[in-house]
Amino acid sequence: MRIPHEFGTIPQFSVEQKEPIPMRSHYCGHINESLTNETITLCGWVHHRRDHGGVIFIDLRDREGIVQVVFDPDTQDAFAIAEKIRNEYVIKITGRVRARPEGTENPDLLTGQIEVLGSELDILNAAETPPFQLDEPHIHEDTRLRYRYIDLRRPEMQARFQLRAKVNRIIRGFLDEQGFWEVETPMLTKATPEGARDYLVPSRTQPGHFFALPQSPQLFKQLLMMSGMDRYYQIVRCFRDEDLRADRQPEFTQLDIEMSFIDETLLRGLMEQMVRHIFKESIGVTLAAPFPTLTYKEAMQLYGSDKPDLRNPLQLTDVKDLMQKVEFKVFSVPANDPNGRVAALRVPKGKELSRKQIDDYTDFVAIYGAKGLAYVKVNDITKGREGLQSPILKFLPDNTIHGILERTKATDGDVIFFGADKAKVVNEALGALRLKIGEDLNLVQQGWKPLWVIDFPMFEWDDKENRWFSLHHPFTSPNVQHAAEITAENAGQCLSRAYDMVLNGSEIGGGSIRIHDPKMQSTVFELLGIGTEEAREKFGFLLDALKYGCPPHGGIAFGLDRLVMLMSGSTSIRDVIAFPKTQTASCLLTAAPSSASEAQLRELNIKLRNKQPG
Repeated sequence: MRIPHEFGTIPQFSVEQKEPIPMRSHYCGHINESLTNETITLCGWVHHRRDHGGVIFIDLRDREGIVQVVFDPDTQDAFAIAEKIRNEYVIKITGRVRARPEGTENPDLLTGQIEVLGSELDILNAAETPPFQLDEPHIHEDTRLRYRYIDLRRPEMQARFQLRAKVNRIIRGFLDEQGFWEVETPMLTKATPEGARDYLVPSRTQPGHFFALPQSPQLFKQLLMMSGMDRYYQIVRCFRDEDLRADRQPEFTQLDIEMSFIDETLLRGLMEQMVRHIFKESIGVTLAAPFPTLTYKEAMQLYGSDKPDLRNPLQLTDVKDLMQKVEFKVFSVPANDPNGRVAALRVPKGKELSRKQIDDYTDFVAIYGAKGLAYVKVNDITKGREGLQSPILKFLPDNTIHGILERTKATDGDVIFFGADKAKVVNEALGALRLKIGEDLNLVQQGWKPLWVIDFPMFEWDDKENRWFSLHHPFTSPNVQHAAEITAENAGQCLSRAYDMVLNGSEIGGGSIRIHDPKMQSTVFELLGIGTEEAREKFGFLLDALKYGCPPHGGIAFGLDRLVMLMSGSTSIRDVIAFPKTQTASCLLTAAPSSASEAQLRELNIKLRNKQPG
């Protein structure tokens, strides 16, 4: 017998099979009053065991939740086994669901209105005493990562991975409905310049040659657009050999998207719709529609950051023009420098800050290169200079003071902090100070504040290497029509067709309209110092593909780990990655990376210059 199928027929064999007997009838977290008086079978881990003078209570846990199981001496065999079990034993129980006695209900549990009166109990596996209890409030992260399989049993960790699975499912459903195809791209690919360091993989079959693990599927997804796929997506693993912090990992997951025959308005609109759908369907949150938009220039001027947290009401105010003629060189020098900036940060009711707190903030901004932190306390604005308190007032004329108070909209009780240096230093220092003060003074609002940041510079200049770099990547389209419009002289003023989606101060997605014209791509390579020969060697396949009919296209990539981290209320992406690396890019669970044997190295034609112990 053969069954019809879309791609032919599938043979079916007539084999008599017995109906499998399930080991359990329900998940622990699914037991409720509707099952009262029913006999059920559960499997899971012993979360807690309590002996209350002849009655033994077991909190049984699985991934769906916890339920209380009661054993009394009337069931002698089961009770005798219950006396032996300990935390994290794996057990199977059979019993009858009943309402908890009045006054013993647990409103903190979904199953808190009922309990299971156990009649049968089997130990499926014993467990040694774990290195930490699952409900310990503070567990050192190294311990958690070394025993990750125990850490992942904790209910809060299980909830995070349930959310992650749900988000993945919602994403796939939404994009499928919008006509996207899920296509996989290679994990072993070609090393390319720009971006972070590649992870290299030696080739055994081609001695002396290396694959690179992909930092992103960027070039392949562009090639898919040239292949006529039209709408592509992939939930894909990416690899970057870079310094780590709380929201970075050497291997991470991104939602990768590319579309043909679109512009930024259409793409951003659809991605907004998708993110709103994810939040609504996964955690029941309705995000603003439409998302507000800031240009890169506006974001840096107001917040000192291209990923501003709009929940924080503090803003920066430019006072550069007010400081150009003052005698105080700390202000006047950067005020007259084309690359300098003088900005003010007004903190409402900041007058309450102590001198020690201000000194601490001075030390804080020094981390970002600031040489100091000038300030003015506003005691009584009606008295002008006499109503202010600051060691810098003697250096500022009355008209400058008046201009600062008027422009910052200062009122009694405020304090105004100043940053004066190269624009990059001022932005980083005051941008970070803005966030810190917002947290310290509880100014950050609750909720979700998404936005788009657009009109990024196409290039940024590197003084050390004396050349231009791409602010995003070299395949981003400039905001001009023709290649001849971009020159070395005007590269610093050129804007790109790039866009970032920001949520609560974190960039969760970034993308651009891509270059689809061969001349434009060659021009951008030249400006970046990538000569014809190097471009041919590194990107020859892309340049060839551009010649054979490339549609206008663009895309975006979302950091899935970071998105789920924010949605779950976590502070580190390590909390939403099953088996993450430490900040030194090592795995405490498996002790990776590890050394390779001499035989393996010889087979790969690799000789170590300095052998490391172990």
